[in-house]
Amino acid sequence: MQTLTDEKIQLSELGNQFILHWGEMGTRWGINRTVSQIHAFLYFIGKPANAEQIADTLQVARSNVSNSLKELQNWNLIRVTHMMGDRRDYFETSLDIWELFRTVITERKAREFDPTVKFLQQYLESNTFNQNEIAARKRVEEMLALMQTLSIWGDEMIKLKPETLTKIMKYGAKIKTLLGN
Repeated sequence: MQTLTDEKIQLSELGNQFILHWGEMGTRWGINRTVSQIHAFLYFIGKPANAEQIADTLQVARSNVSNSLKELQNWNLIRVTHMMGDRRDYFETSLDIWELFRTVITERKAREFDPTVKFLQQYLESNTFNQNEIAARKRVEEMLALMQTLSIWGDEMIKLKPETLTKIMKYGAKIKTLLGN
């Protein structure tokens, strides 16, 4: 007996375009195309899907889907859910764009930004610069100071309510005028 959860998910042309574009953007951000497409697919359809449905709809190898789902789980961008009477895992993503934004920023910061800050701190602490490298040391210190400031600012920004963050982002250049710079 075929259940509702066995049905193939049909996408419109607009759905296909969205998913293909998101896959292209993912590659520009250093994310695997299939990983990006699966996330876009789950976001677009707005409901849980199992791995077979994802593979069938996106016409991607099941093994590629499995690996991509693991990657999305590692990024905390999808979660596993279950359907009554079905043993398979289903996958869903948040439909709250601000939650997704915060998750991506938090994960990228932890994976890319924070290790660089830590490296620069350790680098400055453990290395004795010679006389010819005094200017280089100053540049590395300035880089670290900037990155630490950005880190603190970023941590505070992602804690804000979406409405507040939207207002701040809309002010943009007006902040420059307000500060008199």
